[in-house]
Amino acid sequence: MSHVGTAIAESLAAHNVSRAFLVPGESFLPVLDGLYDSPVEAIVTRQEGGAAYMAEAHGKATGQPGVAMVTRGPGAANAFVGIHTAWQDATPLVLFVGLIPISDRDRESFQEFDPKAWFGTQAKQVFVLDDPQRASRVVAEAFFQAQQGRPGPVIVGLPEDILHREFTGTIHPPIQVADGALSDADLNHLSRELTQAQRPLIFAGGPRWTPESAAAITQFAEDNHIPIIQDFRAADRVPFESPANAGWLGYGRDPRAAQLLEEASLVLEVGAVLGDVPTDGYTLRQSTDARNIVISPDTSLRGHSVALERHIVASPVAFTSGLERLNVGGAEAREEWFNTAHANHLDFATLPEPAQYRAGKEGTAHMETVFAALHKQLPKDSLYTFGAGNHCIWAQRFLRSTVYPSQFSVRNGSMGYSVPAAVATKLQFPERTVVTIAGDGEYLMNGQELATALQYGAPFLIIVMSNGEFGTIRDHQKKHFPDRVSGTQLVNPDFAAVARGFGAHGELVTEDSQVPDAVARALAAINNDGVPALINVITDQDLSLPID
Repeated sequence: MSHVGTAIAESLAAHNVSRAFLVPGESFLPVLDGLYDSPVEAIVTRQEGGAAYMAEAHGKATGQPGVAMVTRGPGAANAFVGIHTAWQDATPLVLFVGLIPISDRDRESFQEFDPKAWFGTQAKQVFVLDDPQRASRVVAEAFFQAQQGRPGPVIVGLPEDILHREFTGTIHPPIQVADGALSDADLNHLSRELTQAQRPLIFAGGPRWTPESAAAITQFAEDNHIPIIQDFRAADRVPFESPANAGWLGYGRDPRAAQLLEEASLVLEVGAVLGDVPTDGYTLRQSTDARNIVISPDTSLRGHSVALERHIVASPVAFTSGLERLNVGGAEAREEWFNTAHANHLDFATLPEPAQYRAGKEGTAHMETVFAALHKQLPKDSLYTFGAGNHCIWAQRFLRSTVYPSQFSVRNGSMGYSVPAAVATKLQFPERTVVTIAGDGEYLMNGQELATALQYGAPFLIIVMSNGEFGTIRDHQKKHFPDRVSGTQLVNPDFAAVARGFGAHGELVTEDSQVPDAVARALAAINNDGVPALINVITDQDLSLPID
């Protein structure tokens, strides 16, 4: 007899799901049983938040919904952090949640909760499977909803008793997702407006990109002398060294990037919208006379905060496939605008020379030295993960993305993402070097997923910036309550020793001279021994942000 749990596993396989990230629970045992003979690999994680983060990173990496599975009540609560991340980052994700039996509802039964009440404001849709014969159809609908329009998380609640019932239906195929398109009128409008614009700017980011679409928009921008500025924590759509790369917007951005946005005579928003963070809290480009054209499959334009001249309903893939039909002239007139934007980006993203380093306390190293060593020793196609905190400004500013996708982070400011994201991306891209930049506060939020990396053979490099505080909050504290340190200081273990206890390679760095060899040994452990490596870099609290 085929039970509903088997139907769900077979439906996942029909959607080409390669792996599901989970913490097991008795509420969905039939699904675990269905995975036993399935090509879908069950990645057993150490906490539901880590599982949800991994699924979110998988969604960013592939454009297909990442899959997480957790149990009712506490398991669902722990997974919520990944749901909020997927919601704000517009990442396709499907979370399967085991539920209490139907007959136990509304009786305050063990671990009971209402999934629609919990997730209703942070998910595109919440399904509860009450009909065993609809199991495969619900999976197909969940995957469709997670991907269509503006992607996001979808929840599928699985009552325990339903999962045990017989499934006599058929496995439903995937439902096709539309990409939108450019009409002749759209093409004519874009061609005319871009040709006439003296200072056009492309703002790129958001979901539904591919390596091909990223390469196409880069080539288009280079050919037509249109600078591309990228969204917060999404600076991998354009290669670092492309002459079209004008940097990025958001926290820690170059003041000249904000000026570029303000001075642009026309902004073409592709995939992303100018919302809260890229506009510096709704302060940049707020004039009602500002000219902005949005290319997005999201008909609601959720988060868009500036004037809108035209909305073209198309994904980045659909838009870039039509670029060859655009007839844009006037490139020579834009040369100075174009070249200056890129020169400013390179200037901002160039590490200072050692002679310019600010003096740090004895027993500490400089992050500038660490990033200089990474530049010299990492492959060009390395992939980077980081979560939230001051340490992320180092990663956003100085790590050089050359191919898409290569930068995985969060735009909702959620900590604890870096290590789970590294696990997921290394499993998806085993041939690439994966590097995580973590702060000491962030690392301990999900550092236990290092055990998951070792269990499933996902070696990557972790750089922990250890300054003994929650640096971002401490900086805000300095502004509002100077000289009153409260609730921001940390006492840390030796992260390198802890990593060795997991079975990984661990290095402790307390001065700049140790950095190059520590990075070399860590990369050798990854590439030759096949184990993750961690470098615990002790830094000065007063040097937590990059030099201005």
